[in-house]
Amino acid sequence: MEPGKRPAPPGRGPRMRAAVLAATLAELADSGYAALTVEAIARRAGVHKTTIYRHWPDRESLVADVLGEHIAMDFPIPDTGNLEEDLRNLARSLVGWVTSPTGRMIFTAVYSDAARIPGISDVRRELFEYGPLRAAVVIDRAIERGELPEHADPAAVMRALVAPIYFRLTVTGEPVDRAAADQAAQIALAATRAGIFRRASAATRRRNIPES
Repeated sequence: MEPGKRPAPPGRGPRMRAAVLAATLAELADSGYAALTVEAIARRAGVHKTTIYRHWPDRESLVADVLGEHIAMDFPIPDTGNLEEDLRNLARSLVGWVTSPTGRMIFTAVYSDAARIPGISDVRRELFEYGPLRAAVVIDRAIERGELPEHADPAAVMRALVAPIYFRLTVTGEPVDRAAADQAAQIALAATRAGIFRRASAATRRRNIPES
């Protein structure tokens, strides 16, 4: 690009949407939700603010959209043949994601005044439960190998794994590093081996189903 020449506008459709979402993510990372404006997003994206308003009625819907777009936790599911190592690798991958620029931005946003945006509760649920649940296969494999009893509850183990990491990130401000990851893995492993996380029996599940 020639010096002083402005970048070409992103045009319409998918390119414009991608540019606006990327600009929103960058503005959130730089300034936080409280200082976020549609004008600043438009300048960074290289579009007019009326273009943004044609697709998103307000900054709240734009933020909800960008958080939903970037919420997926894309890290490999380990399969080492050893539960302790798998949990440790999972926890380290999770720490790597939550301490990345995208991860930090998302956590800052959902625990700031952006929390009042409709749908943010779904983002929180995705962070704490639905996202990590895709890694529950490591517990299923451990059960198949005989490392854990059949009654071990994979979902509960995953919640126990992520909880100490999220607590440090959102409450105490303690370091979220490899040592924290390894400690979270040890907590989840010890509790699981002690039989704390048990699947509900079929009878219990039936009792908990509300009558229609």
